Amino acid sequence: MSVVTVQLGQCGNQVGQQLCDVMWSDAQHAEGKTYSSVSCERFFRRTSQGDFEARAVLIDMEPKVIKHSMNKAEKCGRWRYGETSHFSQKQGSGNNWANGYSVHGPRHRDALEELVRREVEHCDMLAGFLPVMSVAGGTGSGVGTFVTQCLRDAYPSSFVLNHLTWPYGTGEVIVQNYNSVLTLAHLYQLSDAILVHENDTVHRICSQLLKIKQISFNDINRVIAHQLGGVLQPTLTPDSCGTYSRHPVGIDWQVRPPPASAGRTGSLAAGSFNTSLANLLILRGKDVYSAETGAFEDSAIYTSWLPPEEAFSLWKSPVPFNKYEKSATLVSNSQALLRPLDDMVRKAWNMFASRAYIHQYDKFGISEEDFLDSFTSLEQVIASYSQL
Repeated sequence: MSVVTVQLGQCGNQVGQQLCDVMWSDAQHAEGKTYSSVSCERFFRRTSQGDFEARAVLIDMEPKVIKHSMNKAEKCGRWRYGETSHFSQKQGSGNNWANGYSVHGPRHRDALEELVRREVEHCDMLAGFLPVMSVAGGTGSGVGTFVTQCLRDAYPSSFVLNHLTWPYGTGEVIVQNYNSVLTLAHLYQLSDAILVHENDTVHRICSQLLKIKQISFNDINRVIAHQLGGVLQPTLTPDSCGTYSRHPVGIDWQVRPPPASAGRTGSLAAGSFNTSLANLLILRGKDVYSAETGAFEDSAIYTSWLPPEEAFSLWKSPVPFNKYEKSATLVSNSQALLRPLDDMVRKAWNMFASRAYIHQYDKFGISEEDFLDSFTSLEQVIASYSQL
């Protein structure tokens, strides 16, 4: 089954290019032919000339980053993007979510949907879509949200997994918190699942673990791409009967609480650690079948109403990922984002209360009521996760 990656805005196109490169490198150096075949089928397609093209659509309102990504892929000589798989204009979204969502997106809807449709037609069987975007700017967040909405409308039965890059807490764009609130509130209703990477966290990985002294966005994007690859590459799941799962996102992401009377009782000391709704652990390489994973099945990690055997999933692959002898990737639906989410909503609300920059959104059709609806939606998310 194939995945169509939709790269949106500067950040989305840079991360997407790195991700495709990581996937290709891993598939070509893999020890198992089946693993390599499933991986290539998932993210690449072979042209009539025998070349491999990424199953990807590149979208930005400015051409510079798209041209750079396409040239970079072409020069590597291993894979490339389709010659007509991109869309750009000469004017960006000005770091304004409303401009991307209400103006650029609707204005170019037909062209964007046609790009995606052509890519989908190359898939023998479509597993879903992977929109890759930032939440802070204008095109990635605004156009990205609009495109996600179009995907949901046009392909209602396909899985949509949004990957979001969370901005530095110190600030990259003056209105980044507005853009983030609007993006997250909409995607919470549209997406089947959302994977988040925080720039601050990835920066610490580059500094403390990789010992990089002068950290660039290329370093940040490379770490994100490797972690994403660790999630999306083929694995053996409990129900795959010894064959590589052909669905890259085959976990039940939709967790719902039972009636109040059901489940276990009891609670842990508040603030001791991040309580989880669900954890997915992916092990690759040497000794995956003898690895001790019992700690992830400890009931103390999870909310009281969800049994650990339902909350914890374990995927394995004896094939090393990207030449690492052993690797482990954890996807956690937990309280980990509570603090940055609450901080972002608080900062956005403080600006909104003083009506700062509201006119910049109002002129593109986003009213104060739209902001209030988004604030309300995210406050409900924060309240629900706080009560785990």
